[in-house]
Amino acid sequence: MAAVERTEQGLVDQWRDILAVHARTLCELDRALHRHGLGASDFEVLDVLAALPLDAPPDATVYRVQEIAERVHLSQSALSRLIGRLEKDGLVERCMCPEDRRGVRVSLTALGRELHAEVLPLQRAVLGRMLAGGSGA
Repeated sequence: MAAVERTEQGLVDQWRDILAVHARTLCELDRALHRHGLGASDFEVLDVLAALPLDAPPDATVYRVQEIAERVHLSQSALSRLIGRLEKDGLVERCMCPEDRRGVRVSLTALGRELHAEVLPLQRAVLGRMLAGGSGA
């Protein structure tokens, strides 16, 4: 029984280490991106949208909100509020899905693409520093 408890405790310790690295990294990202008016989740949405190539066909240059939610790990309601803020700041634009009137599509504006390009090296540097070797330090 002691071996099972040690194994379980090892898993719990590993899980808590993952959570600690995540929390420290998220704080660093928020701190670094704040100067540019963004938080970590804001950047993640811009990064997902920026991953679409500029020469993609028109129907591939936008994501449905549900598709973004799956990639940035936010609830749909939290993501909708975040997208609303990004839209207000002129970084993204929303439009109705032609094939599903209930769906909403989101795309980067030129300003959003410009800001993403500006802060991308900063975000990647924070990730490199915080996640190097898996230590988070």
